Amino acid sequence: MAEIDFMSVLHKSTNRDYLARVNDKDFPKAKAAVLAKKWDYDYWDGDRRINYGGYRYMEGRWEKVVKEMLSRYQLPPSPKILDIGCGKGFLLFDILKYIPDADIYGLDISEYAINNSKQEVKEKIILGNATNLPWEDNYFDLVISITTLHNLHAYDLDKALREMERVGKKNKYLCVESYRNEVEKANLLYWQVTCEAFNTPKEWEWWFSNTNYTGDYSFIYFE
Repeated sequence: MAEIDFMSVLHKSTNRDYLARVNDKDFPKAKAAVLAKKWDYDYWDGDRRINYGGYRYMEGRWEKVVKEMLSRYQLPPSPKILDIGCGKGFLLFDILKYIPDADIYGLDISEYAINNSKQEVKEKIILGNATNLPWEDNYFDLVISITTLHNLHAYDLDKALREMERVGKKNKYLCVESYRNEVEKANLLYWQVTCEAFNTPKEWEWWFSNTNYTGDYSFIYFE
């Protein structure tokens, strides 16, 4: 298990006005959160003041992450790969650019995301919850979960981490939101609309230890 940063290159490319987010007159933080947690149109393609403001495929964006992952994880031919919380499947699509014969799978809680996912991978994405993965033990050569597990309450986070460990072999990677100081904590509270697990890096490492998660991980900070 190691802390490996695949995601900063994407996370830091977005400029954020934290005070504007929390004080917006049309979509104040509480209202935005209520809409976002439906995981429907508003979360993915609604107003930017709620969440993504239009989550569309951008050529090359996820390829940066894919290349870094594949340089770290030595996968067998035709590897089985799972993305937990895959959204519209953009990462899975870019994985196929580099491993065309990969046996990819995606899981997401949002029916809207699946219905509007990348057409080339749509049939490989299923509706489901990270707490109950419908695959046998040690099924996947690589299991990924990016900016998903921090959206779970403690009782579900425990199950999800154990499930991720169960279905994966050696190679696993997750990325979650975190904070290292009071400034980053305030910014996270102002910006996020779906986060339920507010943990420092040390607290996240406690979670990994107590659920026997052995994969790699990284944190997103709102600096």
